[in-house]
Amino acid sequence: MTSRLDRRSFLSTAALAALGHAVPLHAAPAAPGHALAGNTLEGRRYELAQDAGKAVLVFFWSTDCPVCRDKMPELRANYEAWRDKPFQLVAVSLDRSLAAVREYDAILNRVVPMKQQFPMLWRADATHRDDFGAMAQTPTSFILDKQHREVKQVRGRIDASLWDDIAELVLT
Repeated sequence: MTSRLDRRSFLSTAALAALGHAVPLHAAPAAPGHALAGNTLEGRRYELAQDAGKAVLVFFWSTDCPVCRDKMPELRANYEAWRDKPFQLVAVSLDRSLAAVREYDAILNRVVPMKQQFPMLWRADATHRDDFGAMAQTPTSFILDKQHREVKQVRGRIDASLWDDIAELVLT
């Protein structure tokens, strides 16, 4: 009987010791956040780092994309509604021609209130840098958490549920 107890005791001690060594003492470092920088169409410098602590929606689009243009009023309305929240929206144009983007922007400046205007960058600009990779289609949207880590990627039309995902990040 004592040999059974000694054996159980040994096995229990060995199991606990093994578990103690299997549990990491430190959490794995968090994945780094995305990088995005460049000049806005107005010539101001924009860097994603300046929006530290904010959830960010990065919207890659093109003026020749009907879905992209169709979504712009919704983006602007949500941007305005969340102005006082830790949220930023950044549009990055994938247009080949800066003239096309500037023409579109000029129209917006005449008809869209300033409180609905968010940073707009042109990806082909020499000052533009990002690490989002190639875009297979427009629009492509990235939701970033407050540390600018990618939470979700959406290709194509933005579904209404995307705003729920963003709200969860913004309000927590």
